Amino acid sequence: MMRENRRLQEASMRLEQENDDLAHELVTSKIALRTDLDQAEDKADVLNKELLCTKQRLVETEEEKRRQAEETAQIKEVFRRELEKAESEIKKTTAIIAEYKQSKVMACERCREVFSKEGPLQMPPPSRDNRDSELDEEKDSLKTQLRELELELAQTKLQLELEHQRGILMNEIQAAKNSWFSKTLGSLKSSGGSTSQSQPPSSPKEGPP
Repeated sequence: MMRENRRLQEASMRLEQENDDLAHELVTSKIALRTDLDQAEDKADVLNKELLCTKQRLVETEEEKRRQAEETAQIKEVFRRELEKAESEIKKTTAIIAEYKQSKVMACERCREVFSKEGPLQMPPPSRDNRDSELDEEKDSLKTQLRELELELAQTKLQLELEHQRGILMNEIQAAKNSWFSKTLGSLKSSGGSTSQSQPPSSPKEGPP
């Protein structure tokens, strides 16, 4: 009888020890699972914040691209207007040169003998050979001077106008570049700040009781 009791006591103690081992193993497993779950949740939070930042940067990039397209279109329009203005000024310059040439011709007494008021050449009478030769020489000289004067005036006027238009265009382009650079720098700074704030230190989570 005593032997049977001892055997039962030993079996009971063995079962209690096994229960303790199983309980300890269960608690250890729960702690490990909780730790893994906390890490997974932290990683999911970080990935979600990175996704939101990426979406925000994508929206900002698209907006910046749209603004750049608008600025490019504006610069092209300014260039087109300035080009039209330059062409108009060239036409005006040509008209001024023609008027100046006409006024110079009409102001010269001997020139009026060669050119009429309307412009065509007035040929002297055929019997005055010497006079014809002198007038032809003077006419050629006058034409040469007028061509040189016309070329000089046109070149000067065109050079001044092109320099003026070039200055305006360069100012427009520089302003557009400065605007784009400022916006891009601001976007990069804001993106960098958002990224640095998107990964706060994770607070330790308590295990199960």
